[in-house]
Amino acid sequence: MEGPEPIVKFTALRKRYGSGPVVLDNLTLAAAEGDFISLIGPSGCGKSTILKLVSGLNPVSEGQLAVLGTTPRQARDRQAFIFQDATLLPWLTARRNVELPLRLRGSPAAERRAKAREMLALVGLDHAQDYFPRQLSGGMRMRVSIARALTLSPRLLLLDEPFGALDEMTRNRLNEELLALRERWRFTALFVTHSVSEAVFLSNRIMVMAAHPGRLHGEVRVDFPYPRAGELRGRPEFQAKVNEVSRLLHEVEETVSP
Repeated sequence: MEGPEPIVKFTALRKRYGSGPVVLDNLTLAAAEGDFISLIGPSGCGKSTILKLVSGLNPVSEGQLAVLGTTPRQARDRQAFIFQDATLLPWLTARRNVELPLRLRGSPAAERRAKAREMLALVGLDHAQDYFPRQLSGGMRMRVSIARALTLSPRLLLLDEPFGALDEMTRNRLNEELLALRERWRFTALFVTHSVSEAVFLSNRIMVMAAHPGRLHGEVRVDFPYPRAGELRGRPEFQAKVNEVSRLLHEVEETVSP
């Protein structure tokens, strides 16, 4: 008996821009419902390109890509993209920034205000709904961005180094909050990061990529049960998993591209 349809499925996928070099080569990958998959590897290996393909922002050159059983473009209303920059509109308050996707969808004003308040409370910012982005810290702005992404209850969340510019303490706290949101919303996630520790803490699967052209070098399964608390980072088995991923990254650095 066949299992359920993957949320995201790449089959022998290749991507190049125009007549330029191949950016991604022979990528075959399936993400099951509930997976939290981190993509990690050197700059230029195509991590962010993968998210752009899944979101429908860029077309596939060769091979196949299915998202939620259909094409990336047709699946857009069931996924959300969170970028490294919070991308908040500076002239809108936190609440009105969170309302924006619902406003674009044509939802009634009262409904979108209530939903925005609910999402801001969920990320601990119910007190800051009338603040403008300039009045928020970097971590608070990213919480607003996450709240905005969750307004449409996406089944698939794409995150492109959302915490990369934050200090380690804030980053760790937001990692824990993201997993708490995952427990409530049960979304599937594709997460780009350069931090091995972050990938191990968040993920049940880590895809280590090589560059020039971008390709999958190896996969590490992370079997720590969810929910995960911050104390996990101090356990020997956590460090052992960090070391396992780091060894694969070291192999990537030593690999001569074909």
